[in-house]
Amino acid sequence: MNPNASEHIEKILANMTQLPGVYRMLGKDGELLYVGKAKNLKNRVSSYFVKTIEHPKTQALVARIYDIETLVVRSETEALLLEQNLIKLHRPPYNIMLRDDKSYVYIFVSADQPYPRIASGRGKGKHQVGKFFGPYPSAYNARDTLVVLQKLFNVRQCENSYFAQRQRPCLQYQIKRCSAPCVGLISPEEYKEDVNNSIRFLQGDSKDLNQQLIAKMEAAAEALEFEKAVFYRDRMALLREVQAQQAIYKVKGEADIIAIAYQAGVTCVQIMHVRNGKMLGGKSYFPDMLGDDLGQMLADFIANFYFQVADEIPAELIVNVEVADCKELEQALQQHFGKRIHIKHKVRETRAEWQELAQMNVQHAIKGKLANHYELNERFHQLEQVVGRPIDRIECFDISHTMGEDTVASCVVFDSGGIRKRDYRQFSIQDIQAGDDYAAMRQALTRRYKKAMLPDLLLIDGGKGQLNMAMEVMQELGLDAFMIGVSKGEGRKPGLETLHFTDGSKIQLPEDHKALHLIQQVRDEAHRFAITKHRAKRDKKRGTSILEVIPGLGPKRRRDLLTHFGGIQGVLKASEKELTLVPGLGEVMARTIYKVLHE
Repeated sequence: MNPNASEHIEKILANMTQLPGVYRMLGKDGELLYVGKAKNLKNRVSSYFVKTIEHPKTQALVARIYDIETLVVRSETEALLLEQNLIKLHRPPYNIMLRDDKSYVYIFVSADQPYPRIASGRGKGKHQVGKFFGPYPSAYNARDTLVVLQKLFNVRQCENSYFAQRQRPCLQYQIKRCSAPCVGLISPEEYKEDVNNSIRFLQGDSKDLNQQLIAKMEAAAEALEFEKAVFYRDRMALLREVQAQQAIYKVKGEADIIAIAYQAGVTCVQIMHVRNGKMLGGKSYFPDMLGDDLGQMLADFIANFYFQVADEIPAELIVNVEVADCKELEQALQQHFGKRIHIKHKVRETRAEWQELAQMNVQHAIKGKLANHYELNERFHQLEQVVGRPIDRIECFDISHTMGEDTVASCVVFDSGGIRKRDYRQFSIQDIQAGDDYAAMRQALTRRYKKAMLPDLLLIDGGKGQLNMAMEVMQELGLDAFMIGVSKGEGRKPGLETLHFTDGSKIQLPEDHKALHLIQQVRDEAHRFAITKHRAKRDKKRGTSILEVIPGLGPKRRRDLLTHFGGIQGVLKASEKELTLVPGLGEVMARTIYKVLHE
């Protein structure tokens, strides 16, 4: 327990209610650290302050607690809903967060008239209005489906800005993957039929679709339109091929199959998706949670996943262990998504096969994770032997710029569990002389450690000079940081790095030393993170600065211009006449833009 707050916390615990509710752990400055729910608030919150806490994450949380707030509710269902709303709103650092994982990929059919488009994208609500199908566990699954749809029904997948300015068919038409509605080579009625067939295919209604193609092929043959008959025959062959690939599961329905496993301090959850009786694939998660009650752990994960990450939920959740407080969780999910949800543990026949498949996958995933985990632990162990002190958390800084332009500093974080992306930070460096890496590093370190806690090891990408500068910063902040500078070897060849310590000593580890491999991994990740941010910032600035110098062209007009032509390259290629077609631009402004860009 935090010694500075122990007396205050003991008073809170002594007077705490035993009713269900939500508790909030607060830090020194009142910042929210953790949100949790409990059947019995007093018992649950008191459990954090026993002497036998083993999980390092919980230990770190308890050490930072200065205050605890509670909110009593009427039921466990209300507690769960309130907890998830607070997590979603405040994103406390010590809660199980799945934000590192992107939203699932969906295929959507737009509502554009008369020629809708079919495309894919992550999450819902970020695209134009239309019908959504999915989710697909990966972009590869969605892309394969889109290719099949292109071959079968020739529905366009191009952006609206590209579609609007076509004057002749593109390559997709030439390779028979689009019917070229952009130039009127297909009627709206025929195109609508292709779109409807695409929707039926995505909904799993391929049997009637096959019968429809047979009828069209026979009608074309009777009318002696043999080319058209061959066209329908080829579509049928492709459809049969797809059906054969999807015929693994014959049971109709939608379900998510969720399996959990725990081994050697690592928790793994495997989610597999069945839509229209077809297995769409799955994904493994490794949430930072520890315990001996798999049912409770799975309940916590399901709540976090479906309330915080997922855009939708099927009517069935099939699990490999009995979920704690199953009825309350079902009620909360039902209330959130507006439909009945059943969480099933004991299933038969095909559903049992799905369950077995998920269990098999979760075991494979956790074995692979443990293999990497053991290697990482060994690297940390050997690094501890080199530096002579325990190391659990490493932070590393790197600077990226181009000729001093748009300097960006990155901070990446590793611990004994691997990369901690949610703790990554980026700093846009301001008010320094162009190319002054020392000043950039000084600013980044100062901004980082004014409030943040020091790691066990602070890696500085650079030699003695960068390290000395970092030591000055720590001295100014009154902090005692353990730091190592990493300078590249001759010819910047990996394996020849030199480690510089604050006492002036330096060492060069063997090329095959696992401690060196860990340092290289952390440093390279910091470099990747910094340069990615810098390039995005630089490209954005360069892409828009050309338009920003045009007099009378404000932010809204610039945005409309870029949207109309699909980007700065489209604007540069546009003629003066094409510029006048942009809504709200006018001939005078179009002429001005053209002159600035080309003269």
